[in-house]
Amino acid sequence: MRRAVHQLLDRPPVLDDPIAVPLLGAEFNVDRKRESHPVARAFRAFMAARSRWVEDRLAAAATAGTRQYVILGAGLDTYAWRNPFPSLRIFEADLPATQDWKKSLLVQARLARPENLTFAPVDLEHKALAEGLREAGFDSGAPAFFGWLGVVPYLSLEAFRSTLATIAALPAGTQVAFDFALSPETFNPLRRKFFDALATRVAEAGEPFKLFFAPEQLEQELRGAGFSAFEQIGPEGLNGLYFRGREDGLELPSPGLGRMAVAAV
Repeated sequence: MRRAVHQLLDRPPVLDDPIAVPLLGAEFNVDRKRESHPVARAFRAFMAARSRWVEDRLAAAATAGTRQYVILGAGLDTYAWRNPFPSLRIFEADLPATQDWKKSLLVQARLARPENLTFAPVDLEHKALAEGLREAGFDSGAPAFFGWLGVVPYLSLEAFRSTLATIAALPAGTQVAFDFALSPETFNPLRRKFFDALATRVAEAGEPFKLFFAPEQLEQELRGAGFSAFEQIGPEGLNGLYFRGREDGLELPSPGLGRMAVAAV
């Protein structure tokens, strides 16, 4: 929904996504007053920027020869309908119930599934990623790019490590790009108050935050999983890439509650 609102209210969009609004259907509407609140603007700025950042890195990988893209926790991701690379195979890995919901929205919106898109039913807490991808026809002998947005904070450490290990075992050239939540113990009082309110809200929705990292802790996890190269970027870097010179003032608050990371095998 925030990506859809971004298409309607923010000019120019950081993420150009013409599929988001029609996918949500006729019942989707925008509360302009609510969406003008600084917190709402910050949330949709981050969600647009994180998708854009991952897709920019995917584009570089696909241009260099990567032919498989796995979207972990795909939800209502729309990249498969915007994909400019005809030879790129896309696998959407997510909970079966979530995929069924998405398929019903696609039918209602009369959006046909692209031929190079495969749904891979996977629950990272209860089913090995490698097994789910193998059943979907994924080629474990070829490098792949993994996008992993809005998932890591909700996982157990065991599931996070297991997923990283599976990806790190793939051929050289494989990459994974994801967002992660910073440890709340590092926040100042104002940021901690905002975080606590958000944590309460997601817990009430049935998906509590579980996993946090300091930047140096995440680097240790990536190194321990076997990745040979990794990079992190925070709000300042994303603002420099995507929000500089905007007339509407849309940007990410700094230092923010989370960061982006990419790791390569």
